[in-house]
Amino acid sequence: MKKIISFAIAAVMLFTLCFTVASCNKDDNVLVMATNAAFPPYEYVEGDKFVGIDVEIATAIAEKLGMELQIEDVEFGSIIGGVVEGKYDMGMAGMTVTEERKKSVNFSDTYATGIQVIIVKDGSSITSLDDIFEFNSDGDPVALKNPDVKVGVQQDTTGDIYSSSDVTGWGLCDVKEDGTVTKDRVVRYKTGAEAVEALKTDKVDMVIIDNEPAKSFVAANEGIHILEGENEYAIEDYAICVAKENTELLEKINKALKELKEDGTIDKIVGKYIKAN
Repeated sequence: MKKIISFAIAAVMLFTLCFTVASCNKDDNVLVMATNAAFPPYEYVEGDKFVGIDVEIATAIAEKLGMELQIEDVEFGSIIGGVVEGKYDMGMAGMTVTEERKKSVNFSDTYATGIQVIIVKDGSSITSLDDIFEFNSDGDPVALKNPDVKVGVQQDTTGDIYSSSDVTGWGLCDVKEDGTVTKDRVVRYKTGAEAVEALKTDKVDMVIIDNEPAKSFVAANEGIHILEGENEYAIEDYAICVAKENTELLEKINKALKELKEDGTIDKIVGKYIKAN
């Protein structure tokens, strides 16, 4: 019995010590933002600095909260998990609000709208959505024109999520009712730049990615272009993700976003990176 009690006391002391160390290491005056800095113009690296729309908006939010912003550059797919585990206070990476993601985290009010577009090589046989899908009389996709088509995406982004669904859901995979994928036509890369490079070297037939990064990639790479006209792949809202139990921070972020919208700060930041047509 004495051994059991001694072990229990030691365990409690160890837990208390670990909790105390963790608390001491956590600076309440620092707002830790997880991002994936390979998504221009929302977040990218310029010299030795993080820049972009999300970076500047996050900086403005931190100033509103009287906090110092600390940016952690991680793989996109690890952002939500890190927020849930408490490694980061928030995730901000051109992240779309989806029902699946809302199961794990809460989202702030929307601060930007994104459009998923398709990039192809010059001279590609894909010139519109009609070259990718067969549609029924209601305008819904029912089959693929080319069953061997390959699409490149940045892993875990909404481009990946959308294209990984069944054709009837505007995806490019064959998926059974139980969710089993019988044919996966999606090639996933860690960054959008890697997906674009795969397109240039004919490893994929097209790339699905957000419109603004797409424009940056096209400007930096000859021989590729975005499908024009009414060929948007998806339209989505961007928001900041926060751990479900961190309701106080979420309220503060939403209050800051509201003020930044009302005083024109967000429009000014977006206009700095995205010029009106």
